[in-house]
Amino acid sequence: MADTQFELSCFQLVELMAERSEGAARVNELGGVKGIAEKLGSDTKAGISNNVAEIEARKQEFGANYVPPVPPKSFLALAFDALQDKTLIILIIAALVSLVLGVTVEEQKNIAWIEGAAILAAVAIVVIMTAIQDWTKERQFRGLQDKLETDTKFSVTREKEILELPLAEIVVGDIAKFKYGNTLPVDGILVQGFDVKVDEAAMTGEGEVVKKSFEKDPMLYAGTQVKEGSGTMLVTAVGEHSKKGMILKLLTARESKGCFARLRTKCSRGKEEEEEEQFEPEPEANSVLQKKLNRLAIRIEYMGSAAAILCILVLILKYVIEEFAIDGRSWDSSRDFSELLHFVIIGITVLVVAVPEGLPLAVTIALAFSVRKMLKDNNLVRHLHACETMGNATTICSDKTGTLTTNRMTVVESYFASTKYDITPPAHDLPQFLREVLKQGIAVNSSYTSKLIVDEEDEDADGEKTLLQRFVQWLKPTSSEGLLGQGLAKQVGNVTECALLGFLVDLGYNYEPIREEYPEEVLKKVFTFNSKRKSMSTVIELPGGGFRVLTKGAPDIVLDRCTHILGENGRVETLSRVQGGALKATVVHGMASNALRTICIAYRDIPEDIAADIDWEGDCEDTVVTALTCVGIVGIQDPVRPEVPSCIRQCQEAGITVRMVTGDFPATAQAIAEKCGIITRGDRSLLLEGTDFNKRVRDSEDKVSQDKLDRVWPRLRVLARSSPTDKYTLVNGIILSKRKKNRQVVAVTGDGTNDAPALKRADVGFAMGIAGTDVAKEASDIILTDDNFASIVKAVKWGRNVYDSISKFIQFQLTVNVVAVTLAVISAFTIGDTPLRAVQLLWVNLIMDTLASLALATESPTDALLKRKPYGRTQSLISRNMWIFILGHSAYQLVIMFVLVYAGPELFDIDDGAFRELRADPTEHFTLIFNTFVFLQIFNEINARKIHAEYNVFTGIFRNYIFLGVVVGQVTVQALIVEFGSLVFSTSGLSADLWLWCVFLGSTSLLWGQFLILVVMPLINKIPMRKKEAVEVPYDETNARLLWVKSLQRVRTQIRVVHAFRAGLEGSHEIHLSRIPQLTATPRGSRYVPTLAGIETAV
Repeated sequence: MADTQFELSCFQLVELMAERSEGAARVNELGGVKGIAEKLGSDTKAGISNNVAEIEARKQEFGANYVPPVPPKSFLALAFDALQDKTLIILIIAALVSLVLGVTVEEQKNIAWIEGAAILAAVAIVVIMTAIQDWTKERQFRGLQDKLETDTKFSVTREKEILELPLAEIVVGDIAKFKYGNTLPVDGILVQGFDVKVDEAAMTGEGEVVKKSFEKDPMLYAGTQVKEGSGTMLVTAVGEHSKKGMILKLLTARESKGCFARLRTKCSRGKEEEEEEQFEPEPEANSVLQKKLNRLAIRIEYMGSAAAILCILVLILKYVIEEFAIDGRSWDSSRDFSELLHFVIIGITVLVVAVPEGLPLAVTIALAFSVRKMLKDNNLVRHLHACETMGNATTICSDKTGTLTTNRMTVVESYFASTKYDITPPAHDLPQFLREVLKQGIAVNSSYTSKLIVDEEDEDADGEKTLLQRFVQWLKPTSSEGLLGQGLAKQVGNVTECALLGFLVDLGYNYEPIREEYPEEVLKKVFTFNSKRKSMSTVIELPGGGFRVLTKGAPDIVLDRCTHILGENGRVETLSRVQGGALKATVVHGMASNALRTICIAYRDIPEDIAADIDWEGDCEDTVVTALTCVGIVGIQDPVRPEVPSCIRQCQEAGITVRMVTGDFPATAQAIAEKCGIITRGDRSLLLEGTDFNKRVRDSEDKVSQDKLDRVWPRLRVLARSSPTDKYTLVNGIILSKRKKNRQVVAVTGDGTNDAPALKRADVGFAMGIAGTDVAKEASDIILTDDNFASIVKAVKWGRNVYDSISKFIQFQLTVNVVAVTLAVISAFTIGDTPLRAVQLLWVNLIMDTLASLALATESPTDALLKRKPYGRTQSLISRNMWIFILGHSAYQLVIMFVLVYAGPELFDIDDGAFRELRADPTEHFTLIFNTFVFLQIFNEINARKIHAEYNVFTGIFRNYIFLGVVVGQVTVQALIVEFGSLVFSTSGLSADLWLWCVFLGSTSLLWGQFLILVVMPLINKIPMRKKEAVEVPYDETNARLLWVKSLQRVRTQIRVVHAFRAGLEGSHEIHLSRIPQLTATPRGSRYVPTLAGIETAV
């Protein structure tokens, strides 16, 4: 063993953690977890010293909690990747052949090489620009990933103080605290735990959770997720020496060193291959926009390939007929082969121009620009596709707590000893025994990481006052938001528990001495809170013998387990089911109607003789947490965020339906939903509880029926008392639904571990950055760093901006494609040549790929984006207005181009450039065509800034400095090419008047754009679109029953008429209408009862 201050080496600890099957035995051999802690210079209660020198020594000996990421690709590697494009490869080969022939075979060797060299130079520029973009993107997203990692913190104990440290600061020997929902950042050994169950699928591939205990399996591993329980662990391996770190090293094929290298020699190659295969990342699914872009790109490639092949064939066929059939000339290898190669280069260049290589680049630029800006708007994007998908969102399923509300909770109402209090009751008004149980039920039956902290900067102002006195001084006056309102203290940990702690302090009690009396290690049993249990229970040992069960949770759960209640003067009174129901209907429902979260506090004393028969190590919850005595009920206020109602209105104006999914009572949920504006009084919105929701959407075999779900979700606005499974069912059903023509795109918020399935299933999953668990963050696409619904609205705006930016680029690029390809093909038919040379087309390709994507994809979003409806999942990527833009501008530009091709020499009194030799000097004619073509695209770039028929195309242009810079750069480079390009770019300098004509003809595209917007688009949009075949609608039982009921009502009316006549005529023969079945106009299993608010609530 190395000569260090620690009795265990890094290698010994790694070896210990590798022996999982015999882990408990090996831990006992080393003196148990306390013995291992002592050997590491730590203490299971106090932790390690926070001395900087000692921390550094531990990092030197055991390593830091950091795994170096895979080195990014070098610039040369990125350039090589860019060279893998097949069309570029073909173009390079053709250019090389042209270059070789030019310097070896051609007669004019001094200039024949120029075309091949120029094409190679143009290809090099395209490759370099692509590599620069990829390199920039890589840097940006590595920076975002680093921020995500550094912002994540974990609780550790050092010198008896609980600290929140960045993951990289955790060292071997630390005592780390974990809880339900955490992803463990290090390897360690269980020190203390309550009902700890861990999902080790990330390590083993097995989906079942593993229960951790000192006797059987105390080993905890980095990367695994805590599914239930809480506890503390002794850190034994970090970074590259943790099991997760080893696997990452295997995956990245790094050279091993240190203790890991020694351990690796003990592993077989087969095991390594198995782990590498197991942890191979899954490919990321395409987003809505990506799927549309892929379909569009494939179609364009087909058309471009066809045009290129046609162009080559026409040029070759025309040349062969003219030269060999008409002129009767024999084959000349040097001349004829060069001509044929020239035709091939032209065709390949047409293909390069036609193929939309700029689409991926435009998407990358738009996403990179938006993601960087979204981070300032509290949206940390983890998956790129989520950014643009959010722009298509039609539904947002939002949590309530912390997202729509402030998550700053305060107890404002309570019910104790048969008395309802609208303010905090004086402590002396409560019976003594009730006060004692209440103190234990709040201080002990909660996570010890939940606490109230007073800011140190206020201590001097408070003088000699104790912590409790400062709490009470702050809490007592008028504030309803506890210590947070004036900034004197903050809530750390679970906010609901912090609200209860604040209530305890308000009563005049300090919770800290109570926790010191019952430290976590002496607690007999803890049943931690989870979404299924909806309660938390802690068992403590009583001084006189026996045990006390302390429980808090949802009243509908806890009250059902209560058989007694502390009544007046603290007497224990019987609580029947009827009385419990009345308590729910009055006290609980009354608080819930005021938008309060209700918590019931209860206890149970278990005598020693009964406790002896309980299997405390097994699943004893049903035996222990039963026959409880209700202590009281509190109502916790969580105010709606002030900005949320306006944000909900923005969503509704934008065509996005906001649905609230919460675990609260229906009355609480309804009150909050009304305050937020999700529902309004008198509308036909639907509010359901989770149980009723399942009854409506499941069939007789308890399987979700899409048909039934389609009858519920369109009107559903609030889902209360819901489970994570209910949320997943709702999200999945909305996504799969084909009820509406444009299928739904769903965004979901979540903070809990069990929200992970719904977050993954959603098109966009938002995790809470503050209150969210590690598991929820891992399953999400975007992390809300402020847990605020307003940030989701900003994400919608940025997402729509990305979608629109891509649409702007598409309509611009397709216009260039159509004009360039059509001009090349028709010119090849008519004059046997193309007025745009290969090098010139590559420059045009650069304009519309790199520069245009940079100009059009960096527009900032405006509020106008939230004034239109979302595109949805199935709407075409190219709208009717975009088609009018593309075809209209293409036709206009082609008219100008062909006039210049065929009549340009006469109109401008210049030499004709057609029908010239291959290596002839450049002419003003073809230079005029090239220059006019480029300026048509530059001015059309301004037209392309708008895609919704906005007539003012200059709006905001002077705020977009990137766009202005790109346009200035394009004009400058074009001027240099025309005047000084000469043989390289096949250009001839133009006179001033020809320059003015080029700019003038290019600028007329702005006037033509106005004509299209103001005249053509309104006329064409009046023409009704061809209706698609109707989608088969499933049988609607509701409509069928309504028709049946109407028919019965008519029959009943006729019976009444008959009855009236017969009653008058025969008297003795009466038909009693009461005997006729009274049918309602409500579908079976879907009865509604209108509430006072006009909201239909399930009965």
